[in-house]
Amino acid sequence: MNDRKKRRKKEEDEEVKEGKKKDLTEIITSLLLLEEQQKRDQEEWDRTVEEEKQMFQENHKKKTKAMIDYYSDFQTYYNELEDMDRSRRKRCNSASATTAAAVSAAGASEFSDGSVKPGSGARRLWVKDRSKAWWDECNKPDFPEEEFKKAFRMSRKTFDMICEELNSVVAKEDTMLRAAIPVRQRVAVCVWRLATGEPLRLVSKKFGLGISTCHKLVLEVCSAIRNVLMPKYLQWPDDESLRKMKDEFESISGIPNVAGSMYTTHIPIIAPKISVAAYFNRRHTERNQKTSYSITVQGVVNPKGVFTDVCIGWPGSMPDDQVLEKSALSQRANGGLLKGVWIVGGTGYPLMDWVMVPYTQQHLTWTQHAFNEKIGEIQRVSKDAFARLKARWCCLQKRTEVKLQDLPVVLGACCVLHNICELQEEELDPELRIDLVDDEMLPEIPLRSTTSMKARDAIAHNLLHHGLAGTAFL
Repeated sequence: MNDRKKRRKKEEDEEVKEGKKKDLTEIITSLLLLEEQQKRDQEEWDRTVEEEKQMFQENHKKKTKAMIDYYSDFQTYYNELEDMDRSRRKRCNSASATTAAAVSAAGASEFSDGSVKPGSGARRLWVKDRSKAWWDECNKPDFPEEEFKKAFRMSRKTFDMICEELNSVVAKEDTMLRAAIPVRQRVAVCVWRLATGEPLRLVSKKFGLGISTCHKLVLEVCSAIRNVLMPKYLQWPDDESLRKMKDEFESISGIPNVAGSMYTTHIPIIAPKISVAAYFNRRHTERNQKTSYSITVQGVVNPKGVFTDVCIGWPGSMPDDQVLEKSALSQRANGGLLKGVWIVGGTGYPLMDWVMVPYTQQHLTWTQHAFNEKIGEIQRVSKDAFARLKARWCCLQKRTEVKLQDLPVVLGACCVLHNICELQEEELDPELRIDLVDDEMLPEIPLRSTTSMKARDAIAHNLLHHGLAGTAFL
């Protein structure tokens, strides 16, 4: 009897063990299946992400190629226009020379006949009398300095320096038909037009010159500024200047090796006759509820707000990161000339081996918030510089009469004149100051360098560790 009970109990124990063993096997099998399923899901996810990434990159390359092809066609078109315009001007000049020769011959004939006496003041060519009393008053030595600065955005001393440097290029000789316009008046026409943005009709009245003459003078002087003054006053810094700039930027923000602060602004233009869509500025149109067209100006400034690099003229529909890709600055970086330095930009630029930008993802940590606050201090340097540029040269705030193909020359001259005023410490009238608004769009591929991601994290932690990070976000 007892043996039977023991045997039954032993069998029950074995059944329990078998049941537990079976349950354990099922659990292990389930875990293995679950792990396998997770592995497959992860592989599927990685494959999907990689496909999306490749598709994204292919689309980006296609868009970039399309834009480059479009701009090449656009440049070819304008080159042809320039050639046609140049030919037309040559024909006009030839016709003018022929007319002048005929008039001179007629004058000489009259003189030989005794009908026109020497010194009688008789005109050889009819010219409309225009009053230039306003300019004559401005040009007097006793004209108030404050009034002069209000009109030309610079002191008389700075204006005289510009005239002296441009004299050899801008000066013209008197002809038999008329006296040449003086260099000071030529430069004044250009500077006043850029400073006020007033229409050529008003420029003509102020300086006693024809409208077409004023337009021609503005372009000639702007071209002279670009060719003569730009190489001197707007250039990338040498090694010694770069070292000083890095020290100054680090003292501002605590971020090391910063070589410049970068910003891109838009200049309004009249709707072009061709490729209208390329210049359509959707963000400004949506904000202002008014159709807007523009071209871009990308600039890098030093700690004083002086431009060290500019890229001018790309269509307003292009985002900041694409303008950067097309710029000479990007070519300089690709050539290895910006190794070991950072150019600080806003959220419209991607993080690259040489471009440092703020964190843009959601739910930032304290360290990232603090870093953004400090890098924002560097960003403000370039934004404030562009605000002063547009405030000083009001022609940049309104749609201009200048042809699209001539605009880069005019805008380049404004940047050079801005630098001269900043270097000469010309104070900007507080009444002229403006609030600069340029909508920034996140680039399609915001992170383009894993090395820079790690470097940015290291800088952010270093700022927080040494008590240099901002605290305004708290």
